[in-house]
Amino acid sequence: MRNGSSAVVGASVLWGTAGTAGLLVSADSVALAAARLVIGGTALALLAGVGIRQAVRPGLLLAAVAVAAYQLCFFAAVGRTGVAIGTVVAIGSGPVFTGMLSWVLHGRRPSGRWTVATTAAVCGCAALIVGGGAQAGGRVVSGVAFALLGGLLYAFYAVMAARAIEGGGQSNAVMGVLFGGAAVIMLPVLLFGGVGWLVEPRGLVAVLYLGLGTTAVAYFLYGRGLRTTPVATAATLALAEPAVAALLGLVVLGERLAPISVAGLVLLALSLVAVAVPERERALESQA
Repeated sequence: MRNGSSAVVGASVLWGTAGTAGLLVSADSVALAAARLVIGGTALALLAGVGIRQAVRPGLLLAAVAVAAYQLCFFAAVGRTGVAIGTVVAIGSGPVFTGMLSWVLHGRRPSGRWTVATTAAVCGCAALIVGGGAQAGGRVVSGVAFALLGGLLYAFYAVMAARAIEGGGQSNAVMGVLFGGAAVIMLPVLLFGGVGWLVEPRGLVAVLYLGLGTTAVAYFLYGRGLRTTPVATAATLALAEPAVAALLGLVVLGERLAPISVAGLVLLALSLVAVAVPERERALESQA
């Protein structure tokens, strides 16, 4: 399980670079998200090859709809609450919903250690945002509702993907169905929004990185991680994303972290270690 946890963290690191890369693009956020999904989803579908046919199931097709819907809910949330609050609610609620759905659908009750570590990790995310002095806009209630819905959608497609992989499906094929399907759904959104901004060299390079790096490679790693890592654990490990984003803001963009943000970063890091280490120990015990 150690390698699985490392793969999930690797995916989270790539996800955490998306915000900084997105600053290089002049397109609006919805068009950017659509382009990212179309490029990344197409790459994942091609990577799956003919194996994608065997992985097609009604549950995964519904999860593909959830992948596309998550993007729309997420950007609806940040448009109402601001990027910081919308992000922390959507990403922070994801592990909670994932643990609940994993319990309901798989009968796997989250451990006490997972519960404590996840709670601490969510608090660490919140501290990162509070320390940044984020201010919400006027439509906070509806924005938070969209963010929570986004977290639930993320949890749903993560649990469905894990279920398919544990059932014998190839991780590449499962991710190909999820994101290839989402790419088909988001293609009209991209075309409707216009693609003129893609002719700008800087924008093209950035969106290729977002599609291939932060989507295709990231979800390739995430799928590999789900082979050996419980989906609830993977969702908590994915909270490394806001930590990476905060560090990039500090190093690359010259942003400053308040003391409470530094404390949140440390708390988040310790929480992720607490979640990952038990998985390694259980793996060693199972091999004994």
